[in-house]
Amino acid sequence: MPREGYQEKLDELQEDVLYMSEVVFDRLRTGLDALEKKDDELAREVIEGDDEINQLYLDLERECVNLLALQQPVAGDLRFIAASFKIITDLERVADLAVNLGEYAIEAEQELALDVDVQAIGEAVVEMNEQAMTAYTERDGDLCYAIGDRDDEVDAMCQDASDTVMRGLIEREIDEETSEEEIESLMRDVSRLLLTIRDLERVGDHAVNIAARTLYMVDNDDALIY
Repeated sequence: MPREGYQEKLDELQEDVLYMSEVVFDRLRTGLDALEKKDDELAREVIEGDDEINQLYLDLERECVNLLALQQPVAGDLRFIAASFKIITDLERVADLAVNLGEYAIEAEQELALDVDVQAIGEAVVEMNEQAMTAYTERDGDLCYAIGDRDDEVDAMCQDASDTVMRGLIEREIDEETSEEEIESLMRDVSRLLLTIRDLERVGDHAVNIAARTLYMVDNDDALIY
């Protein structure tokens, strides 16, 4: 393949990875909206849309493999293709976590009156992932490090939220008049809220993974990988 055609293929790969990220982040925001509004229709939109993202992933995986097999890239091009392959894997997993949010929205049985701002955590991790893709597009190593630092803040937010949930459960008034069914319903909703916090923390971790692969791609620096 002539050099011009090869470069076009690399450019197309980047554009396709960016497109996948836009679809995934849109689904993630929809999942957060479904949780906030207790909207089953939005939740099913996320759940039923997962097949589309899985297909995007498979198409891009094939694109990466073909470039590796047919062009035998070296140095910077090799790191770019390898990083792109790893990034689409993280994006597919973020989409799976968005599906979880949709399922939690459908299964929620009651409103837990706790001082936990799930939406603030959600916005933070969406922003982290969007910044990670900006770093990938613009080859911005400094932004990769900034995302790693931001993850510490998100981890602290998630820990505080989990502590608040557990403290609220301990302080909840349960007496002999509380039925077994009510207690089980409460425990299911507490469990779902804790899982929601955990899954959002994992979404942030995937942003760090994207930043780590981007940093390695740009500067051959593996500082964020381990």
